[in-house]
Amino acid sequence: MHPYAPYYANGHYGMMNYGGSYGSCGGYGYGPANYGHPLFFRAPQPELQGGPERLGERQPHAAHVDWAGQFPNEVILHGPAVKEVALTFDDGPDDYWTPRVLDDLKELGVKATFFCVGQRVQANPEVFLRMIKEGHVVGNHSWNHANLSKIPLEQARDQIIRTMDEMQRVGGVRPHLLRPPYGALSEPLIHEATRLGQIIILWNVDSLDWNPISAEQVATNILSHTGPGAIILQHSAGGVGQSLQNTVDALPYVVHTLQKQGYAFRTVPELLKIPAYLS
Repeated sequence: MHPYAPYYANGHYGMMNYGGSYGSCGGYGYGPANYGHPLFFRAPQPELQGGPERLGERQPHAAHVDWAGQFPNEVILHGPAVKEVALTFDDGPDDYWTPRVLDDLKELGVKATFFCVGQRVQANPEVFLRMIKEGHVVGNHSWNHANLSKIPLEQARDQIIRTMDEMQRVGGVRPHLLRPPYGALSEPLIHEATRLGQIIILWNVDSLDWNPISAEQVATNILSHTGPGAIILQHSAGGVGQSLQNTVDALPYVVHTLQKQGYAFRTVPELLKIPAYLS
């Protein structure tokens, strides 16, 4: 793993030392030292019930079920084969990493889709409202990040509805898009989500940014797998003490590289030509 990560600043690409201190990142000034408070002074955030993203909650490859193949209208992995892609971010909002992702996107002029945990919407309403006010789309990522395929269906239904209700209370929007934590599904869950008016959005490009990897590796994971219609998975928050500096630092490089390759950035509803919210 290379100790240096890419950045883009003042019209030029360069490399930052990701393995050293959290200092200035090529003019962007990312990192705890530049925000005036270290990570351990952050306000407590609601924990994720099933835990943050990890391989143990994902089905092993041999046991993988092609839900999108079985339910092509209910479960979506990617958009049409045009030179457009959608950036998606899971597990927010929090009060530290999500604002930094939003800062990046604002600087880049890119709109994204955020799949939000209801409990964190409740805890960070200002950040949630900022997502909406800055033109991003918000979707449902359960109430507290439980593995919806492993809990009773009635509890899974409550996780979805409670999050929809909270998003409507705080932001005045009722999401049409659902991304189950870990991408974990079951046939009864798909039927229940559909009955609730949700379309399930998975992904076909995984940044693996929830791993302790460098920004350079995050960028490589995205750029080496992105093609027309890609839905790209990243995170704007994580578990307690989890750093997403890799995501924040990689994002400008990823966006500028894909733009140079002729890609346009869309929200998931724009990519799929579907409504973002329920009426």
